[in-house]
This record gives sequence, structure tokens and C-alpha cells, in this order.
Amino acid sequence: MLLQAERDKLIDEHLFGWDPTPGIVSVWADRLGSAWVWQRIAGQVRCTEDVFCPWLLATTLADLAQLGPSLQPENGQGELDAAVSYRELDGPHDGYRFLLLARPGFALERAIIAGASRRLGRSVQSIHDLDDTYYRVGPVEQYLMASGRVYFRGLVYADLHRLQFDLETTALDPEQGRIFMIAVRDSHGLALTLEAPTARDEARLIQDLCRVIRERNPDIIENHNLFGFDLPFLQRRAELLGVPLALRRAGPPGAQARPADVEHYGDPFRWHRSRRRSRMSIPGRELIDTLDAVRRYDFAARDLPRHRLKDVAKHFGVARPERVYLAGAEVFATYRTQPERVRQYALDDVAEVDSLSQRLLGAPFALAGMAPRRYERLASAGPAMGILEPLLVRAYVRAGAALPRQHAASSDEPDPHAGGALHLYATGIAEQVVKADVASLYPSIMRTYQIGPACDRLEVLLALVDRLTDLRLQHKAAAQAAQPGSLAAGVHTAYQAAMKILINSAYGYLGAGQMALFADRQAAGEVTRRGREVLDQVVAALQERGMALIEADTDGVYFAVPSSWDEARERALVAEIGQRLPVGIRLEFEGRYQAMFSHEVKNYALLTYAGELIVRGVALHSSRVEPFGERFLRQALRCTLRGDVAGVRAAFLATEAALLNQELTVADVASRVRLSKSAETYAETRATHREQHYEALLNAGRTTWSMGERIRVYRGQDGNAVWLPDEHDDHEIGGNWARRDTSNQSTKAELAEPPTAERRDYDVEHYLQVLVSSYASRLRKAFAPADFDQLFRLDLQRGLFDLPIEQIQPLWIRCDTPSDG
Repeated sequence: MLLQAERDKLIDEHLFGWDPTPGIVSVWADRLGSAWVWQRIAGQVRCTEDVFCPWLLATTLADLAQLGPSLQPENGQGELDAAVSYRELDGPHDGYRFLLLARPGFALERAIIAGASRRLGRSVQSIHDLDDTYYRVGPVEQYLMASGRVYFRGLVYADLHRLQFDLETTALDPEQGRIFMIAVRDSHGLALTLEAPTARDEARLIQDLCRVIRERNPDIIENHNLFGFDLPFLQRRAELLGVPLALRRAGPPGAQARPADVEHYGDPFRWHRSRRRSRMSIPGRELIDTLDAVRRYDFAARDLPRHRLKDVAKHFGVARPERVYLAGAEVFATYRTQPERVRQYALDDVAEVDSLSQRLLGAPFALAGMAPRRYERLASAGPAMGILEPLLVRAYVRAGAALPRQHAASSDEPDPHAGGALHLYATGIAEQVVKADVASLYPSIMRTYQIGPACDRLEVLLALVDRLTDLRLQHKAAAQAAQPGSLAAGVHTAYQAAMKILINSAYGYLGAGQMALFADRQAAGEVTRRGREVLDQVVAALQERGMALIEADTDGVYFAVPSSWDEARERALVAEIGQRLPVGIRLEFEGRYQAMFSHEVKNYALLTYAGELIVRGVALHSSRVEPFGERFLRQALRCTLRGDVAGVRAAFLATEAALLNQELTVADVASRVRLSKSAETYAETRATHREQHYEALLNAGRTTWSMGERIRVYRGQDGNAVWLPDEHDDHEIGGNWARRDTSNQSTKAELAEPPTAERRDYDVEHYLQVLVSSYASRLRKAFAPADFDQLFRLDLQRGLFDLPIEQIQPLWIRCDTPSDG
């Protein structure tokens, strides 16, 4: 067995790589076997060229049999003696046990495709057509895995040179609109706007942007919805104007674009297609979309109203008090009359992007110092498949060990994987609520009981979970000990957050099935079984002590305590129960709340002692919500949680009156929906199934749109669906609607018209019904049926059996333990 010090060193190599090269800020590699590495050393950037041998993993050599003597075992010296070399890896024969190497790499792929076509008797176009016979990663990942290098070694986030740019356009469609302004900011003090007052100035504007980026030479380029709008719009306008989009970083001295490698420097970009959108890569610079970081944050926190820049900046408190706001459809018209106002508006945008980057990108920055992937990919990757698996693959390739191959499960084979515990004990309103949480339950169980994938022969996953847990606790303690707001505190906080992401993704990776190389559904089932046992133990202990159980979900439980208890008593109870749990399993006091509305499992509202309202779950909060309904519901929830039933009724009556008197605008009643069908797909089903949001676009004359685009629609007075363009930042939704290009036209008439969002031509009766059926109805479980009907009756006539409002009470969830117990 390895000595502990040797084992620790090996695990750290699994986690952080083994090559000590410092300050890497970008890597670019091609399938020829060339790599370019940019380093930031003492504030200066240098680029060096390296070579590597492109590789992939295979389960068989059958598709290379036709090579004959041109296929040879690797000589062990890192040199290739044949067109294609292979290294047989140690491990089972049904796994990826051959490491295939060739320079150039595309020659290897061509040989495999030719051999597979011959073997199968059909034309094979790509290695992807060969199911799971081969496992391949991109050129940059190949280089980083083989070399043991990682990004940012020896750097902190503040060392990076980051640049933000944001386009202001006359329309959202680059075929019909143009760029008239670009705001640019960087972390070295630059803040300016580049402008094109007329259409003939646009080509120069794009050239100026490229020049500024080359002169400032940033490591990172950032914006909000960078991939959904700014880069594709910029690229298309450059194409139409015949302007080279020279944004890449200079390569090493003497580097030349090779004809055989147009994928490299022949083209300035590399586009990556995904389900949701395309992503661009540029040699030498990392492209970061803060929208990805916002989505990742909200996936865990679930507290953002929207993901748009202005909304997120307000949420995080990074918007200036005097920040300029403009309606998206009015930005260019405002520029014609108040250019300085638009300049400040654009500069506020990039300043907020910079602030979001500093707040949300610390963890991806830290992850880039571990996983063998480009920083820009880690900033948007899922932690299980996008981060953990590259770490595991790197460790196995380094050890010369065969990787496991997942086999399709038989249709009659039972699924051994049962999910976590999920219990709803009571609905209604509870006061003085505590949440106790088992810290990182599933990874703690994996660690305590050494439950890992059976196919992980080197036990790398468990070793990583162990090491990450220890390191995270060290960084967490160091962050708490550091001066608040200091550089040290920020560094330790980022690392502990990154490590928490990886630790908590371990179980998800274990249960990922055929998507993951090292998945083990049986092991995942054992983890959740033990997790249910732990939670049952906690619940039983609370019941024995007479607490009012509300909800238990996987690793935590909400319960109400006696009204006379203080926080110290609550914490003591949690600590007492936690002491009886298995060693390695920690029960933590996660929070205390003034009140809780339990609607259904994982759908609830909390009122903190500071008066903050927290709403969780789609039953109480939906992305398709109408603003007027959301405002009413939040006000009604707050009143209900305080036992203020008169306030609930008053909020309902005020909203009803605002609708009846048409005091609300169409912006208040419009709902936001995400388009999941293309125009062509919707046309195929329209005759038999019409959908309001698509009809709204067609009614407005729009015949094309982008899948994934988010739009606002409302029901007009005639019953027809009406599309409502966003009041500001239209480009943040990734849309493609053809707003009229007003770059060479008078805008006086448009300026005289009231903003579209202030119209009031909505169907009042329809939205009165929406108020009751979509919003008030969410409070049904908070009141007895007769009380609910009385509170939310639309007509103003008093019912025969109505109670005085002051006599109505919510349905209380009470603690059975005496207050002094």
C-alpha cells in the first residue's frame, strides 16, 4: 500500500493536476497536435507553443485492422513509430482499454471511420455514429489531461484582465438592424463608448471594437447573454459589412495558419452547438456569459424574479441608485435626442456585468484550477458530467487504467435506484419554524460508508470526495477567520464554494446511468436508502419530543417549536438530536422563521424574523406569472403568515378594483413564456391545437422566432392574444423579432406615442378570473373552505353565513409540546 503522504500526493494530482506551470489564462489546441498556451506572469502575458499527441479511447482495435504494420504499440517514450499507435490499458476487457494516439489526430479518426464502414458494411460519417465504441474529448481537454496542466495556478481572480462589451442596436435582427453603439469596460480602468451615428459608420465601429480589444489584450471577454445576442449579432453584422472580426489573441512568434487546419487559426472562432444555443470560442481569450452564472445561482437559490441583467443587478444590490433605465424599443430614438443619456445607460450595463462577474464567477474560476477544461466551458458546465468526469478520466489515463463502459440496461431489468425521502406532514400556517438540515447528506453517506461506483477500480471518486470535504472545511474556516471583504476572504470563499459544488454533485454523478462512465445505480440506491434511514431517525426524534412536523425533504426537515422557545433552545434541540446520528453525519441548525405556509411538498412560503418573504416551488411561484398576480400573492402571503386576515381581504379587493377600473397596464397583466417550438413546428400543429403565445406573435406579423426566446403576451379586449415587446433590454431574451430600423428615419411620431406597455386594452373579466383561479387559489390550503370562499369572492354582496373578517383565522399548525416543555 502507498504511504499516506504518497497517497495524499496522488489524490492532489487527481484533483489539481501535476504540472506546476503557473498563470495559464487560456489554452487553444488543434487536432494536428499543436497547442498554444497563454500565461499571465507578473502582470505580463506570454504565449508559447507546445505539441501533444491527439488521442482517444477505444474498446477494440477492430476498426484499425486494415492499417497492418502502420498500427503499432506505443514505444513508451512518447514518440510515435507508426501512423497510429496504441497503448493497452490495465483493466476489464469490456471497457475502454485501448488508448489510441496519432499525429495528426484527424488521421486517426479517418482511419477509424474507414475501418468501421468496412466492418459494418455501411457508410459511417462520424465516430459519433459508432455508439459507445469510442470515447473522445476535445483537443484542449486532450492536451490538459495529458499534460496535467490547469488554468490559473498561482493567480487570484483579481489578477485576470477582464473586459466587458455590450451592443446597442436599432433592431434585434442583424438582417434588419445595425449596431449604433458599443459600451466597453475593463478591469484596468477603461470605460468608453464606441459610436456609429449613421449606417455608414458601422463598419468603422466594429473595427474600433476589434482594435480596442487587441490593444487592451484582455484574458476574458464578458457580457450578459453574450452567446445569445451580442456575439452572433456582431458576427453577422461583420459578415454583411465585410469587416474581419479580429478578436483573437496573437499567437507565438512565427505562428502561421495552416491550410489543413482551418478549424484553428484559419477561422477566428469555433462555434459549439448545444441544445439551448450556440457558443463561440476565440483563440487566446475566454468568453464568459454572466447569464450562465445567474442561471446556475438561481438553480440552487431559487430567489431571482428574472434572469435579465437589470433585474439581477437590483437583486444583488449592484445597480447604481442613479442608474439610467430605458425601454429597449426606445434606446435608439433616445440616442437621437439625448445621446449622453444612452451613453450612460450603456456604461451602466457593462458596469453591472463586471459586478455580477465578481460576485458569481469566483467558484468557476476555482474549478478551472482543478478540472482539465477551458475556463469558459467550466463557467457553464454541469458539475457532474462537465467537471467530475474530466477529473476521473484524467486520473485513469494518467494511471494507465482502462475506463469503464456503461451498458444499456435490459427493459425487464428492475431499477435498483430509489429516490430520497419526501414527506408532507401538514398543510396550513405554522409559527416559530425551524429547519434542521443534514450537511451534504449524500456525499457524507458516500464518505462514511465508503459507497462508490463498483466500476471505479482506482476508487478515485471516493478519494476526491474525501479530499474535497477536508479542503472545503479548511477554506471555509480560513474565509471566516479572514478580514471581511479582504482578498484572502474572497479567495477562500471561492474555493470552498467550488468544492461544495463538486462534493454535492458526486451523488448525482453516481446515479446518472448511461450518461456517465462511472455511474452505478445500485450504489446510488444504497446511498438514498441510508439517507432515508437518517432522515427517519431525525423525524422520529422530533416526534418523540412533540414538535409539529411540517415537511421532510431528502436531507432536511421543517418543524414548529413552542412559542416560548428562544433561538438557543431551538439550537440545543437540533444539537441533541444530531449527537445520536451515525459518526460522519452532521445535523445542522439551518434557519429559523417567524412563520411558514405549507402548501405541498417542496412548495412553501417562509417569513423571516427580519420580515423577508421567501417563496419556494412552482405551485406558489412560476416563471409565467402575471406581475399583478404575483404582487397580490406576495402581499396576501405576507399578511397570511402574520395572521392578518383583514389584510388578505384588503389586498384582494384592491387588486379587483384596480382591474375593474383599468388602473393596471398591459405590462401588469402580461405573462412571460418561453418558446419551445419553431415557427415551422407550430405551423404543423396549429390547425388542431392553437397556443396563445404563438398566436400572439402571428397576430403581430411575426413569422419567425427563436426557440428558447422568452416573450410577454396578454389577452386583449377582443379575446385575442397580444404580443407585448419587452420594456427594456429586449436583446437579453435572445429574441429575433424584426423591430423597424429607425436609423435613418424621423422618430418624432414614435416619441409622441405612449409606450406600448402602458396600454390598458386587456380583457378585464378574464383577468378577474385569473386573479381567483391562478393566484388566490394558491392560498386555499391556508383557510377552511367556507372562509376561503368568503375571502376571495368576486362579487361584493355579503353572504348569508359570512363571518366578520376579524373572526376568520388561518388553518394553524400547532406544536403539541407545552410552551414550557
